[in-house]
Amino acid sequence: MPDTAYFCSGLFEYLRQLKRHNNREWFAKNKQRYEETVRDPALMFIGSFGPLLGELSPHFIADPRPARGSLFRIYRDTRFSPDKRPFKTHVGIHFSHAGGKDAHAPVFYLHLEPDNCFAAAGVWHPDSSALTKIRLAIVAEPKQWAKVRRKLELEGDSLKRPPRGFDPNHQFIEDIKRKDFIASVEFTEARVCGLKFMKEFAAACRTMLPLVEFTTKALGLKI
Repeated sequence: MPDTAYFCSGLFEYLRQLKRHNNREWFAKNKQRYEETVRDPALMFIGSFGPLLGELSPHFIADPRPARGSLFRIYRDTRFSPDKRPFKTHVGIHFSHAGGKDAHAPVFYLHLEPDNCFAAAGVWHPDSSALTKIRLAIVAEPKQWAKVRRKLELEGDSLKRPPRGFDPNHQFIEDIKRKDFIASVEFTEARVCGLKFMKEFAAACRTMLPLVEFTTKALGLKI
């Protein structure tokens, strides 16, 4: 795959301005700019990443459709939020498992935001059933989980106390207490805009692949 720059500094400048003018009137005036500078490059990136994603796993999807695909909508859901700002001020791209039912299934994720760009992977905010399955898998396969933990630092929320039914003295009790099973790799804006970013993102996903494979298997999905 030839090196290509998919994103440019204009994407981040647009997002900075959107943060200052987060209203529908400004967005309407700048919608074409959003489509040309933010949406279309993101969709091209998604489509081009498909073959590299297939090398990681054939069961994760790169969907370049402008709606209901791998690109999260720019519009915020404000129905139940006290924050009524209508637009997100970041770009979110998710490469989800084909068998996943929602945003909380195993995923590779790309987040583009001024001064806050990163790749992430794993399972974020799983429901109680999925969370229990992952915890039980850690108990059942401690050696395999140890391999994951030797390679990755985990992030996200945790319980203050061990969950009911689990040994509080288990060697991985701090992980069993987790409510999220995610890892991340940071990028600078310059790297995001560079010619090699596609390959660098793929390398970050490969680094986090052991976590994705473990959680995917724990949830009974194909890997």
